[in-house]
Amino acid sequence: MRRTAALTTAIALTLTACSGSPVAPGPDRTTMTIALAKEPATLNPVQGFASFGGSPLFDGLLAYDAERTLQPALASQLPQPSPDGRTWTVKLRDKVKFSDGSVFDAEDVVATYKAILDPATTSPLREDLSMITGVGVVDPLTVRFELAYPYAPLPGRLTVGILPSDKLTGDGPIGTGPYKVTDWRKGDKIELQANPQFRGPQPAVRHIVWRIVPDAAKRAEQIKNNSVDGAELPPKQAVDTEKSASDVQLIAHRTADFRAVALPIGNPVAGDRAVRQALNLAVNRQGLIDGPLAGKAVPATTPIPGVLPEFAEPELPASTSAGAPATPLNPYRYDKTEAGKILDQAGWTRTGDTRAKNGTPLSFSLVYDAGDSVAKGLADGFAKDAKAVGIAVTAEGVGSEIVKLRSRTDAVIIRGGDPFDPDFTSYPLLHTGGARNVGGYGNPEVDAALDAARHAIDPAVRVAEYRKFQRAYAADPAMVFLAYLNHTYLVRDAWSGTAPVVEPAEHGLAWGPWWNVREWTPKR
Repeated sequence: MRRTAALTTAIALTLTACSGSPVAPGPDRTTMTIALAKEPATLNPVQGFASFGGSPLFDGLLAYDAERTLQPALASQLPQPSPDGRTWTVKLRDKVKFSDGSVFDAEDVVATYKAILDPATTSPLREDLSMITGVGVVDPLTVRFELAYPYAPLPGRLTVGILPSDKLTGDGPIGTGPYKVTDWRKGDKIELQANPQFRGPQPAVRHIVWRIVPDAAKRAEQIKNNSVDGAELPPKQAVDTEKSASDVQLIAHRTADFRAVALPIGNPVAGDRAVRQALNLAVNRQGLIDGPLAGKAVPATTPIPGVLPEFAEPELPASTSAGAPATPLNPYRYDKTEAGKILDQAGWTRTGDTRAKNGTPLSFSLVYDAGDSVAKGLADGFAKDAKAVGIAVTAEGVGSEIVKLRSRTDAVIIRGGDPFDPDFTSYPLLHTGGARNVGGYGNPEVDAALDAARHAIDPAVRVAEYRKFQRAYAADPAMVFLAYLNHTYLVRDAWSGTAPVVEPAEHGLAWGPWWNVREWTPKR
């Protein structure tokens, strides 16, 4: 593919020209300044940035709309599978350009996906796309994906942003989206300008400044003193800040962003099946939602969120104790008495505040990211509920990297989830050896159901297998799902065009109220 001449020089000049201090919002509201809670580690889609779309910088082959329905983006139409479901053909849009002026075609799609699948790239998306055995150019505007097995939700994996075939590495974010990066000062700000090469109408908001502000209190203060136009805030802080700020609106988006306590199977206490069952009954999920989450959440029970109701199992049987016959009870109700019975029957006897068995106290550590105030509130609340049934949990805030290191030995607060397909979260989280199976969980019944659902083409079979998976998991839970959070934002009431959307766990420079910012217009 031909590229524009002197590309490096042109980019350098652009960055220099736009590297001044963030511009304050003008009266015409063509500039927007947003306080970003967490700086992205990368803006490279191959390295996992905005894998479900929603980024203003990149287009995938497909994109989700506000109803979570896939629509063509760089594809000219929805992809078509072969009769056996193992080959998918994607037709591409013509006359699309990247922000550097180079022309998009099938080579770019193939290069992007091959880079993700290349082990040498160490892409975090490689496991998610492991069913793809080959991707090739049919003609300049047609791409074909070959799969190891039928995989019905493949179109939902085609939202990854496409890069130019010769610009796959590093953080030089060259895409086909409505905006382009003009400056990135690590730890300070990321600036975007409208991309003149964009295939659609030019946005009314021409300039976006993302200030990196990790401290939630500072983000709240910047909203109150009008130095930013928007910010993400923890639920309780968002509610409180809205009351004291002028001319702002609180936007709460529904999500599939769960919080859960992952219990390591190798831990002699937290990994005990009876303890895992009892904890699922002992935790007061609604109390956690009403407290640290300020009501901005719904209870979580499994990795299949309420926004995918067709896959949810309405009646979940579970054992009342390890090895006991299954009985029709809801294992996720708040029932301290039943939790105590399970522990009694498993030999965890209570002496004082904490139970023990064969001289081993019923206690374990729960670690969480010390920089996450939501995780702290949930960890403290979980520990309090566990104490009420004789389980001593020590909540400990540590660095985010330490959380990963200790996940095999200690319980950890984890997050994740998406509202698009149950395979995307459930398989890596709970299948034996799954990429996000942090606690080492393994259950043959769970594995069999997840495998069958993953390989099924018939929608009815997929539903049946996911319900079977949930029944098997309920009897032998790997963790305690707590809540699906609402993502809460404060936004200056100066633009029209915001549209509600159900968000995945990933958000920041993707999703949020700004997911459709190219459609916003200033209020007059």
